[in-house]
Amino acid sequence: MSDSNANFPSAAGSLDRAVVITGASTGIGRAAVASAVRAGSQVFGSVRKQSDADSLTKEFGAAVTPLIFDVSDDAAVRAGATQVAAALGNRRLFGLVNNAGIAVPGPLLHLELDELKRQFEINLFGVHRVTQAFAPLLGADPARTGKPGRIVMISSVAGQNGSPFVGPYSASKFALEGYSQSLRRELMLFGIDVIVVGPGAIITPIWDKAEESNLQRFAHTAYGPALEKIIGFMRKNGKEGLPASDVGDLIWRCLSDAKPKTRYAILRHPFKDRTLPRLLGPRIVDKIIARRMGFPKPQ
Repeated sequence: MSDSNANFPSAAGSLDRAVVITGASTGIGRAAVASAVRAGSQVFGSVRKQSDADSLTKEFGAAVTPLIFDVSDDAAVRAGATQVAAALGNRRLFGLVNNAGIAVPGPLLHLELDELKRQFEINLFGVHRVTQAFAPLLGADPARTGKPGRIVMISSVAGQNGSPFVGPYSASKFALEGYSQSLRRELMLFGIDVIVVGPGAIITPIWDKAEESNLQRFAHTAYGPALEKIIGFMRKNGKEGLPASDVGDLIWRCLSDAKPKTRYAILRHPFKDRTLPRLLGPRIVDKIIARRMGFPKPQ
């Protein structure tokens, strides 16, 4: 990430192509901001802290308007939508990128229910909250003028394939996939499209943050011996993933292409990570995972 805004326009972007991007402080969200700004869009980027808002302004100048809200805060999300509505006048919003998310790791048998609730509060209920708040600006309000906007949902390869110790994250992304499909079909009434992006391993802080949540607290459980292996896998993925900028560019294509697909996978190793598991079938994949984790061979 650049420390200056030298590579970005200092003037405000076009409100006719204005987009809202949640979770804009780091990773995929920050990369999506950069791609949209380069395309001449006026970006409204949601962050949770003033320091992150200041960082956006420093890098992107007037092309980005920070919105300070947590996606779990109803009042703050509504206030953000009101702020964007005022800036747009009677225009419609060009796009909404639901990117904000967290990863809660750990074996499901030992996770507190509150931890699972927090995972869904951010990754699913937060998406619902933001979508409802901004849908009128995208075209659900007939009083606004312009072409209906689009919604891009940031899912994951984990939204189609569950792995050990990331069950909460995977469950939330599976739920997001179903939510997005139903929403897309409902929003056809207003001409608003919904597109899902499912990245594989990306160089992003999300898994560093997951590791910081102290997986070692499960070391006393039967899963203890496998934990070091999964922590090593997370570190390896974090180093070898695709750059977040690749996803940022794809998100802009989803917003701007004339005829986008309904879902895009973006993987460094698409055959290994997507095609091969489908060819092998779930029972064979189970056996491979069991061997890697040191589990007994499934019967």
